[in-house]
Amino acid sequence: MSEPVPFQPVLRRLSDAVINRIAAGEVIERPAAALKELVENALDAGAQRVRVAIVNGGADRIVVTDDGVGMTPDELALAVQRHCTSKLSDETLVRIATLGFRGEALPSVGAAARLTITSRKADSDCAWRIHVAGGEISPPEPCSGEKGTSILVEDMFFATPARRKFLKSARVEGSHAEAAVRRLALTAPDVAFFMEVDGRTILDRPSETLEARAAALLGIEDADGLLKLDGVRGDMKLSGFACSPSVHRPTTAGQFMLVNGRAVVDPLLRTSIRVAYRRVIESGRHPVAVINLSLPYEQVDVNVHPAKTELRFADEAGVRSLVIGTITRALGLGAGAAGVRPGFSAPRPARIVYPPEAPRSEGFAEPFLALGAQPAARTFAPEPPASDRSAVMPDAVQTGNQSPVSPVQPDDPQAGTISPAAGPEKDHPLGAAVAQVLSTYIIAVTADDNMVLVDQHAAHERLTHEVLREQFLSGTIRAQRLLVPDVVELSRSQADLLVSRADALSKLGIDLEPFGAGAVLVRSLPALLGNASAVNLLRDLVEELDADDLASIEETPTLDAKLDAVIARMACHGSIRAGRNLTIPEMNALLRRMEETPRAGTCSHGRPTWVRLTRNDLELLFRRR
Repeated sequence: MSEPVPFQPVLRRLSDAVINRIAAGEVIERPAAALKELVENALDAGAQRVRVAIVNGGADRIVVTDDGVGMTPDELALAVQRHCTSKLSDETLVRIATLGFRGEALPSVGAAARLTITSRKADSDCAWRIHVAGGEISPPEPCSGEKGTSILVEDMFFATPARRKFLKSARVEGSHAEAAVRRLALTAPDVAFFMEVDGRTILDRPSETLEARAAALLGIEDADGLLKLDGVRGDMKLSGFACSPSVHRPTTAGQFMLVNGRAVVDPLLRTSIRVAYRRVIESGRHPVAVINLSLPYEQVDVNVHPAKTELRFADEAGVRSLVIGTITRALGLGAGAAGVRPGFSAPRPARIVYPPEAPRSEGFAEPFLALGAQPAARTFAPEPPASDRSAVMPDAVQTGNQSPVSPVQPDDPQAGTISPAAGPEKDHPLGAAVAQVLSTYIIAVTADDNMVLVDQHAAHERLTHEVLREQFLSGTIRAQRLLVPDVVELSRSQADLLVSRADALSKLGIDLEPFGAGAVLVRSLPALLGNASAVNLLRDLVEELDADDLASIEETPTLDAKLDAVIARMACHGSIRAGRNLTIPEMNALLRRMEETPRAGTCSHGRPTWVRLTRNDLELLFRRR
């Protein structure tokens, strides 16, 4: 019996239809990707108005209409051919100033779906239309139409059923499409954007400033609620806006990144934003920000991926440093300063009509004096004995193997002490203290009659934290020698990486040396960490350094989080407690220190230290509107 003939592979050229469908899988991975490409084309065409409508998450129907320059019949025929573009001035792929340039979007959409393009130039007597279905192209034909271009995409992935069955629900696909349009709306705030999903309007923005567009897309009430970003490093410039740490989201959906006007989802920029917020935001939450990075075109490669959302920078370390430094400086404001202020609003119930209100008098005292209260009795907590009022801090705190630490001394003005102070001026952001409730929360009223509530323990915890961190990181952190040095087994490359960072590690209290191939000998650890495991610490540390070779030792989550956790614990134990009765001068002193201390808007654990209630908030709470 003869043996079976082994399979003999034969090289052959794929058909153009198959080539286009393969390419479409790279460029058009879901309806949102097709929508992004079409809107980018509209912006490149000089549109001043862009209208978008999708049905069933974009799987059934996508319509993008613009009032741009339009196309002639010959240009329409070329536009649906692969690698035909009007956006490259040369063939170097260096100075790419347009959003699109690869000439793949329309052919890819036409290969995977049913595509109809209607376009008219301003000087043309009529519009022209072309159809593409599964890669089959019909010749252009005249039709009626307004100046600009309208693109209709139907039956997404009908030509590639395997791809269509992997689409998510209409809600999920629609959310991706909406996110793509919102990112592009930020790239061109001077362009009016309208978006409709299943007949429902979800975005309608006129031409406006970047501040107004950012505030609207981030869900902020007004542009004044954003911290302005402004940083320069060599030829690079970073601008944009960021929210305070008290405003955060469960995902990174509130982060918008622009590079030379291009909306991107770049891991380097996202990591930089996370590092900048790492000490002031709640664990597991994500900051809200819009960053706009401008740099010479030759210093960034946008041709890394067909989707053009990931980039490669010539100076990655410089970009990272610029983003982290700029955001950190913007966040280094005291509580109550410019930026998004913590607050809350009640749901909008049915309005109840009240009798006309009496004219309101000027000054802080009016809301309380109207109730018959006397200025001398504005604290809701009983006055503590004199012996208690003199002690602002508890006794010294014992941490790990450290000697007793007293982070806050009554006579040390740099240690966050709360000493009696004169009454505040009316222009202080956190206002004037008027009462204390539950021996925990301070009530203050600002010059514009807003009410401010302060958690006294959380606020003083941040003040103490900042003092302690400055003390410990201003010089070399004290090291604690191990009685028996630990040998940490690693791969050769990981061991070499740690040895190459030995000097930086030594400044943070970690002394190590090579110990043969693939191992290091650890002789000391930071004294702050007490009896921490050298093996676990070094293995976590080297994995983070290996994954992010641009990170400095101080930025690695393992060591930074461990050191910061100890400092936070010391600050927590060394701060005034909930239940501690304060006098009005002590409350005002705490408010003034909060206004002066960087990052005082959140405590050491990222929770807000204060909230603001406006007149509108109070009226909503009491159903007066």
